[in-house]
Amino acid sequence: MNKMKETKEAFKRLMEEAKVTSKTSFSDFSAKWSKDDRFKDIEKMRERELLFNDYQTEVRVKEKEESKSHKEKLKSSFLELLKETPNLDRSSRWSDVKKKLDSDSRYKAVDSSSRREDWFKDYVHTLEKEDDSDKKARDKQARVEASIKDREKEVQESLASSLRERDKERDQHKKDEAVQNFNVLLLDLVRSVDLSWHDAKKSLRKDPRYELAESLERSEKQKMFEEHLVALAKKNKELFHKMLDELPQATLTSRWKDVRDIIKEDPRYVKLIGVSADDKKDKSSGDKKRDKSADKQREKERDREREKEFDEYLTEKMIQAKADFRELLKETKIITYKSLKMTEESDQHLKDIESVLENDKRYLVLDCISRDRKKMIMSYLDDLEKKGPPPPPTATEPSRRSGK
Repeated sequence: MNKMKETKEAFKRLMEEAKVTSKTSFSDFSAKWSKDDRFKDIEKMRERELLFNDYQTEVRVKEKEESKSHKEKLKSSFLELLKETPNLDRSSRWSDVKKKLDSDSRYKAVDSSSRREDWFKDYVHTLEKEDDSDKKARDKQARVEASIKDREKEVQESLASSLRERDKERDQHKKDEAVQNFNVLLLDLVRSVDLSWHDAKKSLRKDPRYELAESLERSEKQKMFEEHLVALAKKNKELFHKMLDELPQATLTSRWKDVRDIIKEDPRYVKLIGVSADDKKDKSSGDKKRDKSADKQREKERDREREKEFDEYLTEKMIQAKADFRELLKETKIITYKSLKMTEESDQHLKDIESVLENDKRYLVLDCISRDRKKMIMSYLDDLEKKGPPPPPTATEPSRRSGK
């Protein structure tokens, strides 16, 4: 603690030596003094900036007070000049009086002509009867004291506001760091979507990094844990789909049990359904060992989950494959509105169509449902015949035709 205090005091002395003012920017200060050991001793740039801002707040208050004090001194000297001026009374005119004073240094020190006149008017109004003058003097003193108190109050409120804003920024910075540290901890330790929050806390608390997130509420940590599980499940699904995409034996009509037998030894699949690192820790602790029946039941549940994901995967693939095949039919120039009639007259035209299509993987991927694929072809031919011949090119461009 003392070391940190000494480091901050050294940093403050550096700012004093650098003659930091209210107009000095932190970037300019950093660029000039970044190689100074007192600058480097404050490790985080954000902490340096907060200390810089605190010091600059103090400088602003000091500059403001100095400006006020300077103004008071100028006014006091100017009033002394007026007191020394003979024959001044309530009827005196400023335009006449200033000609007598303009060579005096106390007159010249006030750089505002309107301020000189205002102070003159204030002064001559005090030149009343002796009793009334005393009363006004007391009133004026009271106003001055009240003004000083109001000014002090404003300065204190301004400083308090700056300090509150600084504390708010510092708290937010600490919160952001805590969130980042806890997310890293979740990534390192929570790798199974089956892990409950209750069990996860036991594992997380054993890690010394858990203390770095102590500023987070329990509800915040649980919410981050649940969001982590959602992201983990999404990632697992993407890995599972990628593995299936790379499996040459899999088709759009494959059965899960057949595919499972092929991929069951794949390290990626073992990782997806296997016992998590957290489960292993539970077993090695000796506190709560799972029996074989519980393990088998868990494996069955995971297998059912993967089978459900597999079915959804095939459904999506089938929908996409059929959509891609329809696009292929549209691209095939040999197919026209006459094709249906030609296939009815002879099988050769359909064979010609298929011989063109079979060069495209969008056709081949549907080999496993060849009957459905043929129905799709015939349905497409039927739709083309109903639409009839396409309109001539000019029919779709009336503006161009009318312009000729």
